[in-house]
Amino acid sequence: MKAILTSSLGGQIKTDGKRLPARLPETNGLLKCIQDVWKKDSKVMIISGSPEYYDQNDSILFCLKGAFSLSNLSASEVLMCDERNKEIIDRLPETDVLILAGGHVPTQNSFMKTLGLKERLQVWDGLLIAWSAGSMNCAETVYAGPELPGEAIDPDYQRWISGLGITKTNIFPHFEALRDEMLDGLQLIEDITYSDSMRHEIIALNNGSYIVADNGTETLYGEAYSIRNGVQRQICTDDKWIRL
Repeated sequence: MKAILTSSLGGQIKTDGKRLPARLPETNGLLKCIQDVWKKDSKVMIISGSPEYYDQNDSILFCLKGAFSLSNLSASEVLMCDERNKEIIDRLPETDVLILAGGHVPTQNSFMKTLGLKERLQVWDGLLIAWSAGSMNCAETVYAGPELPGEAIDPDYQRWISGLGITKTNIFPHFEALRDEMLDGLQLIEDITYSDSMRHEIIALNNGSYIVADNGTETLYGEAYSIRNGVQRQICTDDKWIRL
């Protein structure tokens, strides 16, 4: 299995309040990376990050179908797996491309466990693409940083949960957009993420950056930062790559 773990997969644009398909981003070679390993007429399955938000899932499905066509990625079938049709996970063996959508990390994590996804992936050899929460849930031990109101001050909120084990890297997506965010009266980065980075390394990705995991090797493309023991340092820039 080859995995492409992005901060944002793109594939949509908002026009007059409506989300429409758009070509996948080419920043840091992302689209070419996907095109190079995408099979003709691929069968695609998307695992929802918000399995009970059906309108949102239908919108994502509509946009990605169009995005694949606009990006010269031929697909014979594109399915969305959410709470309406969990049984289609049984079709994973015939799936060429598995996409893990963004959403709420713990919610998607729980849904993946219901599907038995980690166990199913042990014998699956296709192309896995993920963005945001989907990328985060690929870690062996997932950093589920607080994101909804109340989570940062809830003593029972679990910030570290078991994941799919595709990577050992803890990904923090959308870094450039979240630098100044506040949650529950706390600064998301300085007060929450820095504190959670004690004895843990968190790799913060800007949109347009991504990690490729292939045969035990992990390569990072684009601007990214390492946060560890409360210290942040830049480790890569756009149009560059490093081995992790």
